Amino acid sequence: MTLRIEDYGIVGDLHSAALIGRDGSVDWMCMPRFDSPACFAALLGDDQHGSWRLGPTAGGLCTSRRYREGTLILETEWELPEGKVRLIDLMPPRGNHADLVRIVEGISGAVPMTTELRLRFDYGNVVPWVTEEGAALRAVAGPDSVRIDTGVEMTHDGVADGSVLRAHFTVRPGDRVPFVLTHHASHLPMKESVEPEAALRDTEEFWRSWIAHSTYTGPWAEAVHRSLITLKALTYAPTGAIAAAATTSLPEELGGARNWDYRYCWLRDAAFTLQALVGTGFIDEAREWRAWLLRAVAGDPADLQIMYGLDGRRRLPEYTIDWLPGYEGSSPVRIGNGAVGQLQLDVWGETLDGLHLAREAGLETDPEAWRLQLALLNYLEEHWDKLDNGLWEVRGPRRAFVHSRVMAWAGFDRAVRAVEELGLVGPVERWRTVRDRIHDEVCTYGFDPERNTFTQFYGSEGLDAALLLIGQVGFLPWDDPRVIGTVDAVQRELSQDGLLLRYHTHADDRVDGLPGSEATFLVCSFWLVDALHGIGRRDEAVALFERLLTLRNDLGLLSEEYDVHTGRHLGNTPQAFSHLGLVNSALRLGREVTPRDVESGVTDEVAVPSPASAASAAKENV
Repeated sequence: MTLRIEDYGIVGDLHSAALIGRDGSVDWMCMPRFDSPACFAALLGDDQHGSWRLGPTAGGLCTSRRYREGTLILETEWELPEGKVRLIDLMPPRGNHADLVRIVEGISGAVPMTTELRLRFDYGNVVPWVTEEGAALRAVAGPDSVRIDTGVEMTHDGVADGSVLRAHFTVRPGDRVPFVLTHHASHLPMKESVEPEAALRDTEEFWRSWIAHSTYTGPWAEAVHRSLITLKALTYAPTGAIAAAATTSLPEELGGARNWDYRYCWLRDAAFTLQALVGTGFIDEAREWRAWLLRAVAGDPADLQIMYGLDGRRRLPEYTIDWLPGYEGSSPVRIGNGAVGQLQLDVWGETLDGLHLAREAGLETDPEAWRLQLALLNYLEEHWDKLDNGLWEVRGPRRAFVHSRVMAWAGFDRAVRAVEELGLVGPVERWRTVRDRIHDEVCTYGFDPERNTFTQFYGSEGLDAALLLIGQVGFLPWDDPRVIGTVDAVQRELSQDGLLLRYHTHADDRVDGLPGSEATFLVCSFWLVDALHGIGRRDEAVALFERLLTLRNDLGLLSEEYDVHTGRHLGNTPQAFSHLGLVNSALRLGREVTPRDVESGVTDEVAVPSPASAASAAKENV
């Protein structure tokens, strides 16, 4: 049975993650990293492409499920005529190997249980060879090896039957039956698995200790903290990079071809991520993210990419795999992301904006950071007026996208402010001239005076939800009639039942060059929350924000998109951009809007807990 995208929860160990359905089946897990080939890929096919079901023999979806408060430990419960049983799933923070721990706990009655484990390496393409090694089972294929430890007897039917590992057992009150799956490189000796109960205690302590550092105490604390835990779960601990999502190729349209690999790190997320982390007190995570950002962009500014691998690697070649039919037949299934080679000029501005935010937060950094930013500015000065692919990574013709130019303006604006306010050294007069030139051009060619709105690109009649960021980045103050007109136009023309599309995919100009359509894009609706708040319509902003909270699944998770017609999540999941939007909107709604804020266009700047002074930050030469 195909589960809905919102029927999945996530557990992770800050290197990788597993998606577990309401039926107790692990249908997606990549080892040893988020972007490694999957060893369970039923999410994009069926059980024969790799899954691990653990649940009542009678089958069926769970009665209830939840995360243990303040953790990423998933508890799934079934209430049956025979009794009640609980499944506890977790991935302890990574030691030398990756472990998935599953503990079956009997609560009442006597419940027959079944587990069926089908390991399929290389995205469901390779059936491993299974052997017994002492009390454990070992599955090996190519570079991958998995050890399975449990206290119940498991049978395996060999390669002829697809190498299925099975067990049947019954649990009664007080019974705790553990299963531990451990992945390691096949050329290394098989190591002992973690002790499951100790792993449970350590994992619970890790997550509760981590979220206790949050400084957010606003009215939406539960939603904000769950989003922060989700963002932490998408973090690749060795480098501090945050994956855009844990999955690839979950469709933006069921049965369609808008299926992309999101298991990488986008530079565009820089400012949004730093706002969320700094604004909620996670200074160490903000520092690690900023350090990853600086390493990623180091080198020739002409070679700046929009995304990188979690370890900073540049080559992310896109290809399709034909043995996976795709989620609900949505093909092709893509590995890698061809957008890595696109020109998206907004990324330079967003990177500079993010580093400026880090300066304002007082984060210390390498003294070379400012020199690197000077190089980025030199490149942007020569190329800001080029046609590009825009932030939505369109695969149609390059255009003069308004958002790209607004973010180029933001890059120069932050540089000017760094010199004027923080005392850094740079050609401020030249930057001010470029900044003003960009501003004049955008207001002349990117604005439609008859409709009183900015447009998606020069000469276009179409709109783009990214235009809502014009006020947020300070390009114009929130009370400027052009900003208010743009907010009204975007809300009116891109709305589906009150939620926002990114842009109209069926417009005559076919801006994205792709067939089909897509659902409402969740982060865009959070941007609308911010914009409504910015122009002084706070009650409307709060109402929209609270509606968006109801779109989360029962575990508090959001995917990329939401289909208002079917009420289903679409796109890759859980989506960092959506959860960043939630956190940042909650932070902004918690601020009072003063007349001075509206005039200056800075109502979306977030308060930084205990920042260093501007003078101190300047001395660090950030």
